[in-house]
Amino acid sequence: MLTVYGIKTCDTVTKTLKWLDAEGIAYRFFDLRADGLTAEIAQRWVDALGWESVLNRRSTTWRELPDTDKEALDAAKAVRLLVSYPTLVKRPMIEGNGRILNGFSDAVRAKLAGLT
Repeated sequence: MLTVYGIKTCDTVTKTLKWLDAEGIAYRFFDLRADGLTAEIAQRWVDALGWESVLNRRSTTWRELPDTDKEALDAAKAVRLLVSYPTLVKRPMIEGNGRILNGFSDAVRAKLAGLT
């Protein structure tokens, strides 16, 4: 079964969940705001995809961060920021069968069948 990490109010997450339902693909939804993000999960994503692919630097949350939080970024600092501000995660993050995907592009949809 897939685990979809996201935020209920995110349009891309909503599209992803509707698509998974339409395709009959089973998933569990993990709400980053309500359920929280652990350092272990964030580190797993950063290890698999790189912090640059996981941290959403276009988000409102990013723009509202103090400059000191944005400076001298590396993997360790990115993980700390993701845990402190889960809305910084590029969404959705999708895990299944030991693989991790993020976003909801055509390429991600094509790979989802292999994760179930």
